[in-house]
Amino acid sequence: MKLNIWQVDAFASRPLEGNPAAIVPLESWLDADLMQRIAAENNVSETAFFVRTAPGAYDLRWFTPQAEIDLCGHATLASAYVVSHSLEPDLETVRFQTRSGELTVTREPGGGARMSLPADFVTPYDGPPDAAARIGEALGVAAPHTLLRGQKFMAVWDDPGIIRGLAGPGAIAPVLEALGLWSLIVTAPGDRDYDFVSRFFSIGYGIPEDPVTGSAHCALTPYWAKRLGKKTLKARQASPRGGDLICTDDGARTIIQGDCALYLTGEIEI
Repeated sequence: MKLNIWQVDAFASRPLEGNPAAIVPLESWLDADLMQRIAAENNVSETAFFVRTAPGAYDLRWFTPQAEIDLCGHATLASAYVVSHSLEPDLETVRFQTRSGELTVTREPGGGARMSLPADFVTPYDGPPDAAARIGEALGVAAPHTLLRGQKFMAVWDDPGIIRGLAGPGAIAPVLEALGLWSLIVTAPGDRDYDFVSRFFSIGYGIPEDPVTGSAHCALTPYWAKRLGKKTLKARQASPRGGDLICTDDGARTIIQGDCALYLTGEIEI
Protein backbone atom coordinates (compact mmCIF):
# COMPACT_ATOMS: atom_id res chain seq x y z
CA MET A 1 0.00 0.00 0.00
CA LYS A 2 1.20 3.48 -0.88
CA LEU A 3 0.09 6.65 0.89
CA ASN A 4 0.90 10.26 0.06
CA ILE A 5 2.50 12.32 2.80
CA TRP A 6 3.22 16.01 3.28
CA GLN A 7 5.36 17.47 6.04
CA VAL A 8 4.37 21.03 6.83
CA ASP A 9 5.91 23.46 9.31
CA ALA A 10 2.98 25.21 11.02
CA PHE A 11 3.15 28.69 12.56
CA ALA A 12 6.16 29.37 10.37
CA SER A 13 6.71 31.58 7.33
CA ARG A 14 9.56 29.39 6.06
CA PRO A 15 10.66 25.76 6.48
CA LEU A 16 12.68 24.59 9.50
CA GLU A 17 10.78 26.83 11.91
CA GLY A 18 7.47 26.46 13.74
CA ASN A 19 6.05 23.01 14.49
CA PRO A 20 6.35 20.18 11.94
CA ALA A 21 3.30 18.05 11.23
CA ALA A 22 3.07 15.02 8.96
CA ILE A 23 -0.16 14.98 6.95
CA VAL A 24 -1.52 11.73 5.46
CA PRO A 25 -4.79 11.89 3.48
CA LEU A 26 -6.71 8.61 3.34
CA GLU A 27 -9.49 7.18 1.19
CA SER A 28 -10.85 5.39 4.27
CA TRP A 29 -9.62 4.84 7.80
CA LEU A 30 -6.75 2.52 8.47
CA ASP A 31 -6.56 0.41 11.60
CA ALA A 32 -5.70 2.67 14.55
CA ASP A 33 -2.66 0.57 15.43
CA LEU A 34 -1.26 1.05 11.93
CA MET A 35 -1.82 4.81 12.07
CA GLN A 36 -0.04 4.87 15.43
CA ARG A 37 2.91 2.97 13.98
CA ILE A 38 3.11 5.39 11.05
CA ALA A 39 3.10 8.31 13.50
CA ALA A 40 5.89 6.67 15.50
CA GLU A 41 7.90 6.22 12.30
CA ASN A 42 7.36 9.87 11.30
CA ASN A 43 8.49 10.92 14.81
CA VAL A 44 7.23 14.50 14.63
CA SER A 45 5.00 16.10 17.23
CA GLU A 46 1.83 14.99 15.46
CA THR A 47 0.83 13.05 12.38
CA ALA A 48 -2.63 13.96 11.09
CA PHE A 49 -4.81 11.56 9.09
CA PHE A 50 -8.00 12.68 7.40
CA VAL A 51 -10.77 11.23 5.23
CA ARG A 52 -12.87 13.37 2.90
CA THR A 53 -16.60 13.15 3.63
CA ALA A 54 -17.91 15.91 1.31
CA PRO A 55 -16.46 18.84 -0.66
CA GLY A 56 -14.48 20.90 1.86
CA ALA A 57 -15.35 18.54 4.74
CA TYR A 58 -13.09 15.96 6.38
CA ASP A 59 -12.89 13.68 9.40
CA LEU A 60 -9.56 14.33 11.12
CA ARG A 61 -7.49 12.44 13.71
CA TRP A 62 -4.13 13.23 15.31
CA PHE A 63 -1.41 10.93 16.63
CA THR A 64 1.77 11.76 18.54
CA PRO A 65 4.60 9.21 18.31
CA GLN A 66 3.00 7.41 21.26
CA ALA A 67 -0.75 8.07 21.38
CA GLU A 68 -3.86 9.44 19.68
CA ILE A 69 -4.93 12.79 21.13
CA ASP A 70 -8.13 14.83 21.35
CA LEU A 71 -6.96 18.18 19.94
CA CYS A 72 -3.99 19.46 17.98
CA GLY A 73 -3.95 22.99 16.60
CA HIS A 74 -0.78 23.03 14.51
CA ALA A 75 -1.58 19.77 12.69
CA THR A 76 -5.09 21.09 11.97
CA LEU A 77 -3.62 24.22 10.42
CA ALA A 78 -1.16 22.07 8.45
CA SER A 79 -3.95 19.73 7.29
CA ALA A 80 -5.93 22.69 5.99
CA TYR A 81 -2.80 23.91 4.19
CA VAL A 82 -2.52 20.57 2.36
CA VAL A 83 -6.22 20.57 1.48
CA SER A 84 -6.32 24.16 0.23
CA HIS A 85 -2.99 24.09 -1.61
CA SER A 86 -2.96 20.56 -3.07
CA LEU A 87 -6.32 18.76 -2.83
CA GLU A 88 -9.07 21.39 -3.15
CA PRO A 89 -7.29 24.62 -4.13
CA ASP A 90 -10.49 26.62 -4.68
CA LEU A 91 -11.64 26.27 -1.06
CA GLU A 92 -11.76 29.26 1.24
CA THR A 93 -12.80 27.28 4.34
CA VAL A 94 -12.04 23.69 5.35
CA ARG A 95 -14.22 21.94 7.94
CA PHE A 96 -12.87 19.12 10.08
CA GLN A 97 -14.91 16.80 12.29
CA THR A 98 -12.79 15.71 15.25
CA ARG A 99 -12.89 14.38 18.80
CA SER A 100 -13.15 18.04 19.84
CA GLY A 101 -16.09 18.81 17.58
CA GLU A 102 -16.05 20.73 14.31
CA LEU A 103 -12.96 22.82 13.64
CA THR A 104 -12.81 25.29 10.75
CA VAL A 105 -9.80 26.80 9.03
CA THR A 106 -10.25 29.79 6.70
CA ARG A 107 -7.72 31.35 4.35
CA GLU A 108 -6.65 34.91 5.10
CA PRO A 109 -6.53 37.31 2.12
CA GLY A 110 -2.98 38.39 2.94
CA GLY A 111 -1.69 34.85 3.45
CA GLY A 112 -1.85 32.31 6.22
CA ALA A 113 -5.06 31.02 7.73
CA ARG A 114 -7.15 31.26 10.88
CA MET A 115 -8.57 28.41 12.94
CA SER A 116 -11.55 28.34 15.25
CA LEU A 117 -10.89 26.10 18.27
CA PRO A 118 -12.78 25.56 21.54
CA ALA A 119 -11.59 27.88 24.32
CA ASP A 120 -10.09 26.36 27.47
CA PHE A 121 -10.95 28.43 30.54
CA VAL A 122 -8.51 27.98 33.40
CA THR A 123 -9.23 28.37 37.12
CA PRO A 124 -6.91 28.48 40.14
CA TYR A 125 -5.16 25.19 40.83
CA ASP A 126 -6.15 23.63 44.15
CA GLY A 127 -3.43 21.00 44.35
CA PRO A 128 -0.65 20.59 46.93
CA PRO A 129 0.53 23.91 48.42
CA ASP A 130 4.15 23.18 47.51
CA ALA A 131 3.36 22.50 43.83
CA ALA A 132 4.70 25.88 42.64
CA ALA A 133 7.97 25.42 44.50
CA ARG A 134 8.38 21.90 43.10
CA ILE A 135 7.76 23.15 39.56
CA GLY A 136 10.28 25.97 39.89
CA GLU A 137 12.90 23.64 41.32
CA ALA A 138 12.36 21.08 38.54
CA LEU A 139 12.80 23.77 35.88
CA GLY A 140 15.74 25.41 37.66
CA VAL A 141 14.04 28.79 38.14
CA ALA A 142 12.08 30.71 40.76
CA ALA A 143 8.65 29.33 41.57
CA PRO A 144 5.76 30.62 39.43
CA HIS A 145 3.45 33.06 41.19
CA THR A 146 0.25 31.48 39.82
CA LEU A 147 -0.89 27.96 38.95
CA LEU A 148 -4.04 27.42 36.88
CA ARG A 149 -5.90 24.37 35.64
CA GLY A 150 -8.23 23.75 32.70
CA GLN A 151 -7.86 21.04 30.11
CA LYS A 152 -4.17 21.83 30.50
CA PHE A 153 -2.07 22.94 33.49
CA MET A 154 -0.49 26.41 33.44
CA ALA A 155 2.22 28.14 35.46
CA VAL A 156 2.63 31.93 35.25
CA TRP A 157 5.69 34.11 35.86
CA ASP A 158 6.12 37.87 35.45
CA ASP A 159 9.46 37.73 33.60
CA PRO A 160 9.48 36.62 29.94
CA GLY A 161 13.22 36.05 30.28
CA ILE A 162 12.49 33.07 32.54
CA ILE A 163 10.36 31.46 29.83
CA ARG A 164 12.84 32.17 27.06
CA GLY A 165 15.80 31.07 29.16
CA LEU A 166 14.55 27.63 30.19
CA ALA A 167 16.97 24.91 29.09
CA GLY A 168 14.00 22.64 28.35
CA PRO A 169 11.65 20.51 30.44
CA GLY A 170 14.39 19.79 32.95
CA ALA A 171 13.16 17.41 35.65
CA ILE A 172 9.51 18.37 35.26
CA ALA A 173 8.30 14.90 34.18
CA PRO A 174 8.39 13.23 37.62
CA VAL A 175 6.85 16.33 39.22
CA LEU A 176 3.92 16.31 36.79
CA GLU A 177 3.50 12.58 37.21
CA ALA A 178 3.40 12.93 41.00
CA LEU A 179 0.76 15.67 40.66
CA GLY A 180 -1.34 13.51 38.34
CA LEU A 181 -0.79 15.85 35.37
CA TRP A 182 0.39 15.17 31.82
CA SER A 183 1.40 18.62 30.56
CA LEU A 184 2.57 22.06 31.61
CA ILE A 185 2.18 25.43 29.90
CA VAL A 186 4.71 27.97 31.17
CA THR A 187 3.96 31.59 30.35
CA ALA A 188 4.73 35.24 31.12
CA PRO A 189 3.86 38.68 29.76
CA GLY A 190 5.47 39.39 26.42
CA ASP A 191 8.53 41.25 25.26
CA ARG A 192 9.88 42.23 21.81
CA ASP A 193 6.41 43.40 20.66
CA TYR A 194 4.65 40.21 21.83
CA ASP A 195 1.73 40.29 24.24
CA PHE A 196 2.75 37.05 25.92
CA VAL A 197 5.29 34.25 25.60
CA SER A 198 4.95 30.56 26.44
CA ARG A 199 6.39 27.07 26.17
CA PHE A 200 4.76 23.66 26.47
CA PHE A 201 6.09 20.49 28.11
CA SER A 202 4.40 17.08 28.30
CA ILE A 203 4.97 13.51 29.41
CA GLY A 204 3.78 10.23 28.00
CA TYR A 205 3.39 11.32 24.38
CA GLY A 206 6.95 11.21 23.09
CA ILE A 207 7.26 15.02 22.83
CA PRO A 208 8.94 16.44 25.97
CA GLU A 209 8.74 19.96 24.51
CA ASP A 210 6.31 20.80 21.73
CA PRO A 211 7.70 23.50 19.43
CA VAL A 212 4.42 25.44 18.89
CA THR A 213 1.17 24.30 20.48
CA GLY A 214 -2.10 25.59 19.06
CA SER A 215 -4.24 23.85 21.69
CA ALA A 216 -2.25 25.45 24.53
CA HIS A 217 -3.26 28.85 23.18
CA CYS A 218 -6.90 27.90 23.72
CA ALA A 219 -6.08 28.36 27.42
CA LEU A 220 -3.49 31.11 27.06
CA THR A 221 -5.67 33.39 24.93
CA PRO A 222 -8.66 33.88 27.26
CA TYR A 223 -6.33 34.18 30.25
CA TRP A 224 -4.11 36.87 28.74
CA ALA A 225 -7.01 38.62 26.98
CA LYS A 226 -8.67 39.14 30.36
CA ARG A 227 -5.45 40.08 32.13
CA LEU A 228 -4.28 42.53 29.44
CA GLY A 229 -7.74 43.87 28.54
CA LYS A 230 -7.52 43.16 24.81
CA LYS A 231 -9.18 40.64 22.51
CA THR A 232 -6.46 40.07 19.91
CA LEU A 233 -2.93 39.26 21.00
CA LYS A 234 0.39 38.51 19.38
CA ALA A 235 1.98 35.44 20.93
CA ARG A 236 5.39 33.82 20.77
CA GLN A 237 6.01 30.21 21.72
CA ALA A 238 9.66 30.51 22.67
CA SER A 239 10.82 26.94 22.05
CA PRO A 240 14.17 26.41 20.29
CA ARG A 241 12.34 26.33 16.92
CA GLY A 242 9.84 28.98 17.96
CA GLY A 243 6.65 30.20 16.34
CA ASP A 244 4.35 33.22 16.08
CA LEU A 245 0.58 33.18 16.53
CA ILE A 246 -2.12 35.83 16.38
CA CYS A 247 -4.79 34.85 18.91
CA THR A 248 -8.28 36.29 19.35
CA ASP A 249 -10.56 35.72 22.32
CA ASP A 250 -13.99 35.03 20.81
CA GLY A 251 -15.85 33.88 23.90
CA ALA A 252 -16.40 30.13 23.71
CA ARG A 253 -13.97 29.92 20.79
CA THR A 254 -10.33 30.84 20.36
CA ILE A 255 -9.32 32.08 16.92
CA ILE A 256 -5.69 31.39 16.03
CA GLN A 257 -4.01 32.77 12.93
CA GLY A 258 -0.70 31.60 11.52
CA ASP A 259 1.33 30.73 8.45
CA CYS A 260 2.50 27.35 7.16
CA ALA A 261 5.57 26.37 5.14
CA LEU A 262 5.85 23.19 3.09
CA TYR A 263 8.93 21.13 3.97
CA LEU A 264 8.49 17.94 1.95
CA THR A 265 6.13 15.78 -0.08
CA GLY A 266 6.58 12.05 -0.46
CA GLU A 267 5.09 8.61 -0.46
CA ILE A 268 4.78 6.03 2.28
CA GLU A 269 5.14 2.36 1.31
CA ILE A 270 3.78 -0.16 3.81
